[in-house]
Amino acid sequence: MFHWLLGDKQGLARIFQHFGQMLEDGRHIFDAASNALLGGTDPETIRDDLYATDRRINGVEQKIRRELVVHLAVSERTEFSVCLKLMSLVKDAERIGDYAKNIFDLGVAVPGFNADPAREDLIQVKDQVSRLLAKMRNLHESQDEELARAFCEQGESVLRHCDEKVDSLLRSTDNDSHAVTSALMYRYIKRVMAHSMNIVSSIFMSVDKLDYFDESQETR
Repeated sequence: MFHWLLGDKQGLARIFQHFGQMLEDGRHIFDAASNALLGGTDPETIRDDLYATDRRINGVEQKIRRELVVHLAVSERTEFSVCLKLMSLVKDAERIGDYAKNIFDLGVAVPGFNADPAREDLIQVKDQVSRLLAKMRNLHESQDEELARAFCEQGESVLRHCDEKVDSLLRSTDNDSHAVTSALMYRYIKRVMAHSMNIVSSIFMSVDKLDYFDESQETR
């Protein structure tokens, strides 16, 4: 879908580079926030960097949308659907930063979470999602549909796992703050994964199917 963006075509290559930076910043902010909750990192040592990265993500989102509006005013109609896709995808990229801030807030609120029995599983799921986030920029540069579908299949397994864990925690008689924190963390990881799948699925899905993974999970 985006192959033609990789050439220098009326500034769209620059827009695509901006989007790639959003994806890299998203992974960075997710890792940093998760380490504040799961890795024992003092939240105050990463607070400034985390919020600065989030502001950069928001700023790039606004820049991309402005540049797309300008481009649409002078571009060929054949490019319209691609620009609409990018308008949607930058919102998904921005939402990854928002959920990372939610995770950071958990790390601030529950400093003793290292003793929770769900921690090891959460670390494994977080690491899996982080590895997938690291692949997103390369996937959008390569536009490899087969690898994009494989990415989404792995993402589906993450969504199912998070749902199962949340359901189990909701049925548990353990109502302490750590159980609540675990359920919230699984939920936030799930949302990060769903938005990532929306981004990658744009490689093989038409514009009318965007947000499929995000919206299809809301009923669960």
